[in-house]
Amino acid sequence: MNFAKRFTIRSTAAAMLGLALGTTGLMASHAANAGEVTIWAWDPNFNIAIMQEAAKRYTAKNPGVTFKIVDMAKADVEQKLQTTLASGVTKNLPDIVLVEDYNAPKYLRSFPGAFEPLSGKVDHKAFANYKVNLMTLGGKVYGLPFDTGTTGMYYRSDLIKQAGFSDKDMQNITWDRYLEIGKQVEAKTGKKMFAMDPQDIASIRIMMQSAGRWYFDKDGKLDIKNNPALKAALETQVKFMKTGVYKPTSGWGEWVGALNKGDVASVITGVWITGSVKAEASQSGKWAVAATPRLNVQGATNASNLGGSSWYVLAAGKEKAAAADFLNQIYAKDVDFYQTILQSRGAVGSLLASRNGKAYSEADPFFGGDKVWQKYSDWMSKVPSVNYGIYTAEGDAAVAAQLPGLAQGLPVEKALENIHNQLASQIK
Repeated sequence: MNFAKRFTIRSTAAAMLGLALGTTGLMASHAANAGEVTIWAWDPNFNIAIMQEAAKRYTAKNPGVTFKIVDMAKADVEQKLQTTLASGVTKNLPDIVLVEDYNAPKYLRSFPGAFEPLSGKVDHKAFANYKVNLMTLGGKVYGLPFDTGTTGMYYRSDLIKQAGFSDKDMQNITWDRYLEIGKQVEAKTGKKMFAMDPQDIASIRIMMQSAGRWYFDKDGKLDIKNNPALKAALETQVKFMKTGVYKPTSGWGEWVGALNKGDVASVITGVWITGSVKAEASQSGKWAVAATPRLNVQGATNASNLGGSSWYVLAAGKEKAAAADFLNQIYAKDVDFYQTILQSRGAVGSLLASRNGKAYSEADPFFGGDKVWQKYSDWMSKVPSVNYGIYTAEGDAAVAAQLPGLAQGLPVEKALENIHNQLASQIK
C-alpha cells in the first residue's frame, strides 16, 4: 500500500469510525442578505472541525457572513474539483477548497486563472517558506498555508536504553546510524526498529526532501539519473530490506498497530501520527521524539515533510472577497486559533508566529515531559523547499515499480534509469 493511499486513510480515519458529519453549515447570522462562503474539504475530525472553529471565530466579528462547510472524502474532493475545472463550467465551484500540497502545483499549472492570487491580501512571509514556495507561480502566491506534515522520529526510549543507547544518541543522526541502532535494538530486545509496507515509498519521499531534492529540479525538469538524494534514498531502502530491521505491514491498521502493540521501537513520519502514537495510554512516558535522520549527501538536513495541505480561493467564487478576508483574519493572524486547534485536534499549523503560543511550549507527559510541539514547529522552519511539479503521483508510481526489483538485487543505477525512462515517457 503506497503512502498516498495511507495518507488518504489517515485523513478520513474518523469517517471510517462512523464519525462523519455530512454537509455542515455554520451560520452565526440569519441576515437576509448575508454572503455565504462555501468550503470543500475532507476529514470531519480534523479539517472540517478545524474549519468550523475558524468560521465561528470569524462570524463572531463578521455576522453578515455565513459558512457552508461541505465534508467529502478526499478522493471525492479531488475528483469533483478536477472534473469541474476541466469542464470550464465554474458556477458550481466553492469559494474555498482544501488541496493536498503534493497536488497544488498540478492544479495551478493545469488550470491557469482558476485560483485567486492571495499575494497582497495575505502576508506569506509569516508562514513556513517551503509551504509558500509550492503555491507560488509566476511571482504570485495562490494559497493560504495550513497544516504541516513536518516529520520526526518517534522512538521508545525504554527499548533504546535496553539496547545500550541514550536519548542523546538519537539526536540528529544519519539514516546509516539509525540502521546500526536498529540492529542492536533487535539483538538486545527482540523488537524490530520500525514497521513498513515493503511497497511504500513514504521514507523515500522523506529522505529526498530532507536533502532539498525531488523528482524534478527547481525549474520543474526531470531530476532522476543525477539525483544524489534519490540514489541515496533508494540505497537506504535496499539496506532496510536486506538487513530486515523492520516489521512488514500492510495497510494503516497494521502499521499503527505495530506501534501500539509494542512490536517496534520507532516510527519516522509526519507529525499527524502523534494522535495515533498516543492512542495506547499504557505506553505513556515510554516514547520520545527526535529529529528526522539525514542522508550522507551534500545539502542533507535533519528536517523533512510528509503530507500536509493548504486552502485555496477559487477565482469564480461568488464570495471570494469574503473568503480571502476570512483566511487572512483567522489563518494568517489569529495565533490563539492555532493554540486551540493544536490542543483539540493535534494540528500543527505553518504560521510561524503560532510557535510562540502557550500550547506549543507545554510539556507532554506521554513523551516523558518533552515539549514535542515546540520541536515540530522548530523543525518546520528548517524543511527544505522542493518543486513537487505536476507529476509527483507518476514519480511515486515509477519508484514503487522498482522496489520489488531492488529487493531482488537490481542495481540502484539500473533502477534510476528505469524510473527516468518511465517518467520521461509520461511527461512528454
